[in-house]
Amino acid sequence: VQLQASGGGLVQAGGSLRLSCAASGQTFGNFVVAWFRQAPGKEREFVGAIRKSGGKTYYADSVKGRFTISGDNSKDTVYLQMHALKPEDTAVYYCAAAFALSWLSDEYNFWGQGTLVTVSS
Repeated sequence: VQLQASGGGLVQAGGSLRLSCAASGQTFGNFVVAWFRQAPGKEREFVGAIRKSGGKTYYADSVKGRFTISGDNSKDTVYLQMHALKPEDTAVYYCAAAFALSWLSDEYNFWGQGTLVTVSS
């Protein structure tokens, strides 16, 4: 499956942004679709994930209550809705897919190209 992430941009602190992750070549099916982010000079970190089968979601503590992951099966797209953005949320955001849930980026088989989110103070 090929993943295409989009929706990044520049936003002021406290603002909102929605990222999209579209699948092509194969449907998401029973995949777990996750969002990771990588800030300059830092390691890639888990943001959240959704089980496409059943829709259960998981979030990192740093974004819980501010970010929401959802899926649109008709468009084979997963969204990351981000609210109350903070400067520390600035990073390149990646979507990824795997057959099982993991907080480790190495466990994900398929990756989108990343989209930059910049939050100004």
